[in-house]
Amino acid sequence: MKVEIMDTTLRDGEQTSGVSFSTSEKKAITRLLLRDLHIHRVEVASARVSEGERDTVARICSWAERHGCLDSVEVLGFLDRGKSVEWVKSVGGKVINLLAKGSEKHCRMQLKQTPEQHFAAITEEIKRAREAGLEVNLYLEDWSNGMKNSPEYVHSLMECALQLPVRRFLLPDTLGVLNPFDTMDYMGEMTSRYPGVHFDFHAHNDYDLATANVIAAVKAGAKGIHCTVNGLGERAGNATLSSSVTALHDQLGATTGIDESKINKVSHIVESFSGIPIPPNKPIIGESVFTQCAGVHADGDNKNNLYYNDLLPERFGREREYALGKTSGRANIRKNLESLGIELSDEEILRVTDRVIQLGDKKELVSQADLPFIVADVLRHSAIPTNVSVANYTLNLVQGLKPTATVKLVIGGCEYQESAVGDGQFDAFMRAVRGIYTERLQRTFPVLVNYSVSIPPGGRTDALVQTTVTWNHDGKVFKTRGVDADQTEAAIRATVKMLNIIEK
Repeated sequence: MKVEIMDTTLRDGEQTSGVSFSTSEKKAITRLLLRDLHIHRVEVASARVSEGERDTVARICSWAERHGCLDSVEVLGFLDRGKSVEWVKSVGGKVINLLAKGSEKHCRMQLKQTPEQHFAAITEEIKRAREAGLEVNLYLEDWSNGMKNSPEYVHSLMECALQLPVRRFLLPDTLGVLNPFDTMDYMGEMTSRYPGVHFDFHAHNDYDLATANVIAAVKAGAKGIHCTVNGLGERAGNATLSSSVTALHDQLGATTGIDESKINKVSHIVESFSGIPIPPNKPIIGESVFTQCAGVHADGDNKNNLYYNDLLPERFGREREYALGKTSGRANIRKNLESLGIELSDEEILRVTDRVIQLGDKKELVSQADLPFIVADVLRHSAIPTNVSVANYTLNLVQGLKPTATVKLVIGGCEYQESAVGDGQFDAFMRAVRGIYTERLQRTFPVLVNYSVSIPPGGRTDALVQTTVTWNHDGKVFKTRGVDADQTEAAIRATVKMLNIIEK
């Protein structure tokens, strides 16, 4: 079963609140859709919107003609006594999608016309388009409500239009009212009553049923579907290209010719251009949809891919990931270490897992990029006895006042408490600790030689922080590191490691 895909991101998708693509963006998206994804047809604009749109569509048509795909570029037009036809012709277009009314209610109440008057206007406009050398597709706007409330009107319109040179009939669920059962019934009625006619189905997602309705329409005989990248569109949006195409391939065994491996790339370029973020749990293209969080799932993947389905990330140019957090198990850790090329013993993996779980209680997700820091932090100092620990501490930062710290250390089983003021929170902490060692214990205290902070690549504000502190103690220079979601806490962890080293 072959299904033709028409993408309307640049027309219907641009009706998303706050979305307006520039000329260069529209040209880039057109190229991506036609050349990278191999979309069959692209609806790029509505006629007569603005002079800027005229220039944009002219540039797109010029590019498409040079690359032999002008027949794939379509423009929405209206029954306006030839004005849309003239507009499309002037920009070099070859295909017009004329908008007619697919329900009697829209015909009578919006146009204030009888069905006979409207059918006559449709006939005249199609004749004008054909005389101008344009190919014509016909939208039946509000077709879903037409089939629900005035099916005799829909059939009368079809009987009229079938006498005219219309290549495709485009059947929209304009208000997103359909469910898959009604879609099957209505589309089935159209395809059985008018065999051999090419019907497209155009879904809206008001009930979050757009993809399901697409599948139902194709199963009932529709030969084409309309989608937008990332589901952009008015109100709740249109049928999402990625989900619809994938469902057609997997659920119906249909062929579309779409290159699935480019879907993710195109989706994120359109995300950047539109400014509308892709939800992380959006099927196929969301950031987290190929991420296993539970350790039991990673364990199952190690045992004959028990948690895999047909939606393999490699199909879409992506990779499976295993989240690191408080629900992680050793299997998750092992999968991430394998990906990074790091080999650890079972005992070392257990220690790393414990640390990841601790960090997961502080922040939602530990990334794979954080993992080398954690490994270094846990294993580098694993052999150091813990003779010094922080029982508790309080840091205060008030605008206009210097930070203060109160610290209670446990050293060799004895508790020592001190307070201090510093130029920063960590400086106040260090002054309090230094006071315990130099004044209470009458011992020398290391000099801080260097202090550096680094985070994994990517610059995320929620990234783990690795703080590396260089110390000089009685002429011996050494470094300690701390890793945490908070920079000050990471520095404190590095300091506690230093205290244990000098105690040893």
